[in-house]
Amino acid sequence: MIAAVLSIGTELTRGELVNTNARWIAEELTTLGFDVVEHETVDDDRARIVSIVRRLSESARVVVATGGLGPTTDDLTTAAVADAAGVDLFRDPASLEAIRRRFAAFNREMTPSNEKQADFPRGAHVLPNPVGTAPGFAIEIGTARFFFMPGVPVEMRRMFEDRVVPQIAPLVERTMHQVHLRTFGLTESRVGELLAGLERDEPRVTIGYRAHFPEIEVKVLARAESEQEAEAIAKRVAEIVRERLGDAVYGERDDTFPAYVGNVLRERGWTLSVAESCTGGLVGQLVTSVAGSSDYLLLDAVTYSNAAKTSVLGVSGELLRAHGAVSSECAAAMAEGVRRICDSDVAVSITGIAGPGGGTDDKPVGTVWLGLARRGQETRTQAVKLPGDRERIRTLAAYLALRWVARAAAGAGEP
Repeated sequence: MIAAVLSIGTELTRGELVNTNARWIAEELTTLGFDVVEHETVDDDRARIVSIVRRLSESARVVVATGGLGPTTDDLTTAAVADAAGVDLFRDPASLEAIRRRFAAFNREMTPSNEKQADFPRGAHVLPNPVGTAPGFAIEIGTARFFFMPGVPVEMRRMFEDRVVPQIAPLVERTMHQVHLRTFGLTESRVGELLAGLERDEPRVTIGYRAHFPEIEVKVLARAESEQEAEAIAKRVAEIVRERLGDAVYGERDDTFPAYVGNVLRERGWTLSVAESCTGGLVGQLVTSVAGSSDYLLLDAVTYSNAAKTSVLGVSGELLRAHGAVSSECAAAMAEGVRRICDSDVAVSITGIAGPGGGTDDKPVGTVWLGLARRGQETRTQAVKLPGDRERIRTLAAYLALRWVARAAAGAGEP
């Protein structure tokens, strides 16, 4: 069953926005069993939209499209689709009333421009939008069934799951199954080396990779005579992937690294405190992105200056003068200081040079010291040399600190 993804918007063709919708839709369609053979992106030009819709109507069975359903003058998708289908527009009273109610719920007055969001090509089936003002619609043109949805990701995903999937899932015989494994700590090339030979040993499996800094996602896609057989194959090979990659694998498709760290802490019954310098609160931001993180996070102290390290954490001025802020001694004192303040089970610290300036021959940009303090145990430190620009260095440092915390809670070793 051939499927295509169509993205509409000048902000996409100009590179002003990253097209995350297309990637997400393609993965969902693949999981459902479709062969996604084409991605098209077109600007907000009525004639070009018409041309692409007509071409896709002859080559695909299902086309999932996003963008151009808003109230502004450059939102031309609905009118262009009507042109492509050779029909006029009609205004749907139920959709218009739903838009009015949504504005009223937020104590806002609906402007006349929003009324056009209730217009649809004649013959189209309306796809209600429970989380936004722009409804979508489905329409058949040529050999293809088209689904047009808003470009706002949260609205698109809800509409796709609630309205599109029930209509397209019965169209394809499910003979595939895909397992997504999320990893951190290995480069993409190293992951590939460790997984070499899997596809040769199991020809019904395709291994795919997606780098999303600083993580690597491994996708195990199996094809078989039935979905049940494909699922069994994919899960079996996924276990081999886990064995080869070790604890670099932290979860599956919908898992996040901060949630994984939090689960390890919660299972151990540990509390955490953090002392940050060059990461400027990024560790705390990651940890608190998880609902319920107050169960284990007690304190995140962002001590950017030496004065703050001394006054807040108790790092001595003599230590800083002798060894500098970017040192094993300072990292240890920071971790011990923040753990002492709140009596946490474990504390982690980060101090380093994120750049672009501030590096020296002895301590170049990317030099980072991590510290780990635990109740009743000797404080440990670890130096890492991290590549990349300022944001990459900061992000890697934060992830490494959290991985060390998770490994300590799990009884493992270094970061």
